[in-house]
Amino acid sequence: MNKRLIVIGGVAAGPSAAFKAKRTNPELEVILFTDEEDVSYGACGLPYFISGKISDRGKLVAREPIHFKKAGIDLKLKSHVDEIDLARSLVISGGEKFNYDYLVIATGARPIVPPLDGVNLEGVFVLRTLRDGEKILDYIKRESPKKVAIVGAGYIGVEMAESFYSLGMKVFLIELMPQILINMDEDMAGIVERYLREKGIEVLTSTKVLGFEGVKKVERVVADKGKIDVDMVLLAIGVKPNSEIAKEAGLALGPKGAIDVNELSETSVPGVYAAGDCADVVHLVTGKKAYIPLGSTANKQGRVAGSNVAGERSVFPGVVGTAIAKVLDLEIARTGLSSAEAKSEGFSFKESVIESHTVAGYYPGGSSITVKLLAEDKTGRILGGQIVGGPGSGMRINPVAVAVSKGMKVWEFAYVDLAYAPPFAPVWDPLLIAAQNLLKEY
Repeated sequence: MNKRLIVIGGVAAGPSAAFKAKRTNPELEVILFTDEEDVSYGACGLPYFISGKISDRGKLVAREPIHFKKAGIDLKLKSHVDEIDLARSLVISGGEKFNYDYLVIATGARPIVPPLDGVNLEGVFVLRTLRDGEKILDYIKRESPKKVAIVGAGYIGVEMAESFYSLGMKVFLIELMPQILINMDEDMAGIVERYLREKGIEVLTSTKVLGFEGVKKVERVVADKGKIDVDMVLLAIGVKPNSEIAKEAGLALGPKGAIDVNELSETSVPGVYAAGDCADVVHLVTGKKAYIPLGSTANKQGRVAGSNVAGERSVFPGVVGTAIAKVLDLEIARTGLSSAEAKSEGFSFKESVIESHTVAGYYPGGSSITVKLLAEDKTGRILGGQIVGGPGSGMRINPVAVAVSKGMKVWEFAYVDLAYAPPFAPVWDPLLIAAQNLLKEY
């Protein structure tokens, strides 16, 4: 009798695991459950769907249900899994029991919604699923809001600030902390904040939201510094892992309540795997478990889980927290540890911040770029990097991510053979200038 894999979750990690397992072992029976009526879509593209840059929702969908059927995967849409019984190797959905030989939990994460007065008023939204995006878009088309408040100034917050701004709305970006983009250093986040203000986006830091007011629809944000008249609110405070079903089943949890997994994406119970935004990862700089929910990680962890289920050993080494975002013409990227994180982890380090240009000085066009690099004091190991600049800046974070992942020393990175031609970079790339500047400290 063929072995059976059950996958719970249908956005990124789940389909990645299901398809990889089925391709590797076609004899494997695969069943995928998802709460949603949509499956296998690019949630990271939702801000651009809302702004209209992506007009066709179908372009966000990687695999339609017909693709699952053709692959021999039994897809169960709008099917909530109520319980996992580890002792009997079964899951329960809608009162029906399904036995499994292997299980992959890819239940993702959900937006944090604080219990504030008025949070259930019409016009107060979160953005996580394709349906969330459609609800926001429908509301914009129906109500034509002129003023929107975004509560939370992380990556989703700044990306949505661009979306709403491009639609002609007055945007209020509200952050509880003293700076926006709290996983970046204050000096780098400050560049972004000043840029947003120059564009007319109201940035309110060190501001606590107390609630929302309105008769039926949201009309005001109530904050500790006063009230703000708005027509719409987006909550972008962060996410928390959907790990309750795993916890109730008896699986071990890691940081922030995410499901604890090893390098095989296997949980504390053999044959049971977890991947994506519901699972933890190893941070390669600290060596510690961390919760860093990103779509790129979800797809990789899902693939690793699917490989191991199907008998093809695969290892997910960990992450360095590489992330990138864009707000209007400004690109923002980071990898490894920020200065604040390095201090918190007890590292002694040196840092370098430089300003340069994305192309040769004599070549027309190009943009200004600011690069920050950190290296461990005694060893010279590169601990992290951050980039803020115009078009052509953001993807330069990738060589830094490789350097951080592989433990490169600053004197190695300072002379790495990066590509050069005037339309793409100065003869000394901004990354190399930052590394050379840092090298002076050794």
